[in-house]
Amino acid sequence: MSLEARLERGLAALGVGVPASVRARLLDYAALLLKWNRTYNLTAIRDPEQIVTHHLLDSLAVLPHLAGVATLADVGSGAGLPGIPLALVRPDLTVTSIETVSKKASFQQQAKIELGLANFTPRGVRVEQFQPDSPFDGVISRAFSDLAEFVRLAGHLAGPDGRLFAMKGLLPAAEIAALPSTWEVARSEVLAVPDLDAERHLIVLKRKN
Repeated sequence: MSLEARLERGLAALGVGVPASVRARLLDYAALLLKWNRTYNLTAIRDPEQIVTHHLLDSLAVLPHLAGVATLADVGSGAGLPGIPLALVRPDLTVTSIETVSKKASFQQQAKIELGLANFTPRGVRVEQFQPDSPFDGVISRAFSDLAEFVRLAGHLAGPDGRLFAMKGLLPAAEIAALPSTWEVARSEVLAVPDLDAERHLIVLKRKN
């Protein structure tokens, strides 16, 4: 099966309608990631089919749960995941990507240029030191840290009614139990990623009233 067909089938399974032009840009991003990865070791995944499944589709599985989010911070985003795929598929979403490792932030800047991503801004800074001009509707992380650390480092980025979105594998019951007293789980969602034989969960956190 071609990468194009694998991506199209996966997006259909997720219920995400994406024009052919956007699917092509997603694959352009995957190709750029594979190219840079040969020199800069941005991701352990080097198989093009796994890039589609483990990175593109895995990132886009959260899309239905971001309804109402207009501004999103992607924390510890590495090679721009999930921020770049989300910005490609949702041009109305303003994504700020925060990555402290300079080679990864440089890759994100190059991807922004080559993909023409006007709604995506990479920032090479430590998340706890980043002070946005205005708070974000949502703050997302993908395998960044445990939940308590996520709240400690990135909680200040979310507005009063903002949400933190933690992308996890297995349901992190121990991490949920260790949350600081000022935050709680708003909801927990099981994510079904096409062609990925592994558990995925999205933990949505909010401030306690």
